[in-house]
Amino acid sequence: MELRQSPRKRHKTSLLPGEYCQIIENPANSLMSKDGDVIIGAIFTIHRGTQIQWLTYTEKPPPLICISIDLSEFRIAQAMTFAVDEINRSNQLLPNITIGYKIYDSCRSGLLSMKAAMALMNGQDVTADGACSGQAVVQAIIGESESTPTIALTQTTGPFQIPVVSHSATCECLSNRKEYPAFFRTIPSDYYQGRALAYLVKHFGWSWVGTVNSDNDYGNNGMAIFLKAAKEEGICVEYSEKFDRSDPSKMIKVADIIKKSTAKVIIVYLAYFDMNLLIEQLILNNLTGYQMIGVAWISAVDLATPASFNVLAGSIGFDVGKLKIPFFADYALNRFWQKDFPCLDQDEKISQTEIDCSKYEDMIQFKNYTKDISELRYANNVYNAVYAVAHSLHSLLRCTEISCDKNKTIQSWQVVESLKKVNFTTKIGDHILFDSTGATAAKYDVLNWQRGLNGEVELKVIGYYDASLPAGQQFVLNTEDIVWAGEKREKPRSVCSESCPPGTRKAAQKGRPVCCYDCIPCADGEISNQTDSNNCEQCPGEYWSNALKNKCILKVVEFLSFTEVMGIILVFFSLFGATLTVLVAILFLIEKDTPIVKANNSELSFLLLFSLTLCFLCSLTFIGRPSEWSCMLRHTAFGITFVLCISCVLGKTVVVLMAFRATLPGSNVMKWFGPLQQRLSVLAFTLIQVLICVLWLTVSPPFPYKNMNYYKEKIILECSLGSAIGFWAVLGYIGVLAFLCFVLAFLARKLPDNFNEAKFITFSILIFCAVWITFIPAYVSSPGKFTVAVEIFAILASSFALLFCIFTPKCYIILFKPELNTKKNMMGKTASKSL
Repeated sequence: MELRQSPRKRHKTSLLPGEYCQIIENPANSLMSKDGDVIIGAIFTIHRGTQIQWLTYTEKPPPLICISIDLSEFRIAQAMTFAVDEINRSNQLLPNITIGYKIYDSCRSGLLSMKAAMALMNGQDVTADGACSGQAVVQAIIGESESTPTIALTQTTGPFQIPVVSHSATCECLSNRKEYPAFFRTIPSDYYQGRALAYLVKHFGWSWVGTVNSDNDYGNNGMAIFLKAAKEEGICVEYSEKFDRSDPSKMIKVADIIKKSTAKVIIVYLAYFDMNLLIEQLILNNLTGYQMIGVAWISAVDLATPASFNVLAGSIGFDVGKLKIPFFADYALNRFWQKDFPCLDQDEKISQTEIDCSKYEDMIQFKNYTKDISELRYANNVYNAVYAVAHSLHSLLRCTEISCDKNKTIQSWQVVESLKKVNFTTKIGDHILFDSTGATAAKYDVLNWQRGLNGEVELKVIGYYDASLPAGQQFVLNTEDIVWAGEKREKPRSVCSESCPPGTRKAAQKGRPVCCYDCIPCADGEISNQTDSNNCEQCPGEYWSNALKNKCILKVVEFLSFTEVMGIILVFFSLFGATLTVLVAILFLIEKDTPIVKANNSELSFLLLFSLTLCFLCSLTFIGRPSEWSCMLRHTAFGITFVLCISCVLGKTVVVLMAFRATLPGSNVMKWFGPLQQRLSVLAFTLIQVLICVLWLTVSPPFPYKNMNYYKEKIILECSLGSAIGFWAVLGYIGVLAFLCFVLAFLARKLPDNFNEAKFITFSILIFCAVWITFIPAYVSSPGKFTVAVEIFAILASSFALLFCIFTPKCYIILFKPELNTKKNMMGKTASKSL
């Protein structure tokens, strides 16, 4: 339709002088119409396309010829006429108002769609002088069937505030109220579909997908929403391709990319016609076994042929619910053809209309076709759209239970405002309430393409998505009923990398999406107890990772115990040394009256044996689980017993040295080193060590300590020294006495006597000092329980050195050379072997 018209004010019903408006030709492909007090317009895609025309640009192009009927779209048109008839029969909604309609077929042509929009906006009435009336004849327009033509329609009608209510245009771009203030829809926007698709993919554990969409408003906007939601859900896209139906080379490229990809799941955001073209390419390339996930096309059963079902078997997707309009089937098959459709067959023409019935002969052949009605889906949305417009008019006309105000003039902008406020529940149970974007609540069935018992395609409902429900309850699936790609019962896997088991973490591969990763074992002391963990968690202080790195277990507590091999060996040598010392003491007690026992003060010898016994036994306090008492006892007992031992040795050394001094003429030195003085010196030296230990225990005593610094995987239970000064003071004092004893013994080693005890003391103290000098670096560097073992070894080694070096020669004489155990021999002047 062309308008030749000078500028005029909106809604003006007459032309000014000099204005010219003339209908050049039949404005659009009119399908059916009905008069009424108020008129609702509609544009549907009854035919899928038009014949290709070669334009010479030398003559006027012929009218477009529509081809290939889309029966589901025709049923949608029937749903509109059914809803209008139902409302007209109602006494509650618009009681004395009759609704009429004007329905056009766009034939998937932008030109015909625009012509239909202009016809609905301007009317087709002709004045007496041949001019068009210029009167907008509809209160609202239902349609279009796709997003892109709906955008064009809404942009055309928008400036005139004529409301457009779409039943299937889902593009999220139409939610922009600034650009499309008069647009409404009874189908959710792609915002919900795109996010629902992401939730679906996430639910099935697919993290590696490919995407294909139509290169138009519907496909681009819908895919953008999915990609954003997929990123939020951690889903990676291997490829994202789009194509336009007018570019065959692009479709070939898409098929080639799918063939080379590793993703087994494809998100297909295509309109019906585009999906048909993609299927053809997939069949040509024999690309089967891919799990197709889609939206609008998922309910198009007529896409399935024996060849295409190999491609589409197991497809899953979302679509609106099935037809639930009561009595519609009977209406569509009988009453519609008898009453509402102007052409009953291809030969009959209605004289009072200008409709050429020959155009619809391909439609009439489906008059008694019932198979598609059970799978009809978008009819509910058209039904709800008609009722939404009726409710808005009911409110504007101030209708009561009896009648409406027929004389009230309604402006199109008023209908828009009234539509924003509608809130009702239809007979089919749908609650209609437009949100701030002009859309109704998102509700979808989850469909699965399966082969029925009769071998035909069956759209099995396997769940639903309802955005109006609380979070966590919106998505429900029955996975047991699903048939997957290739008609298999096993869910396909589509991941870039296999899942990382517990005990490992994901490490991203450089330059690849985050879903492509390597599985790296957790470090010692770290665990991951979930599949596909991004990070390993550090175990708490007293815990360590198990061998599988999937659980924190208590660290092994290590200390030198009585039950382990090392502990048993040390206990044996400790008891052996103590026993041996006691046996020596018993031997000396038996031979106490012999010269070799009486030499060098037998009292000091027995005290020395007693202190050596304590030295051997004090090593036992270092074995076993440390406690407060054992920690305080082990170091103090060791320090005091060793000072007592060294004090006795020092006393014996001084006695030897002074005894030879006393033999000199005029010397009276022995009166100062008698038995009493020897006892007091031993007591004094020992008391000094006792005082040091008391101060140590008072200021900062040793205590049990869990050492987790040396080994990360185990706890060393040891005795902390408390005050390190106290510990080294104890050792230092022992060292001073030992050094003094060594010096004195060394000076007395060559004194003439058959049995000079000083040289044996020299040997013993020399070994004693060597052991403890070696002990210091070994003690500092030994790890864990070996620190305690080194300390015990030093105690035992030094104790055995004193015992063997001092008492072995005497025991040898007593047991094997008794003839030498005489006073004459002991006091003999024979030359002594020097060291």
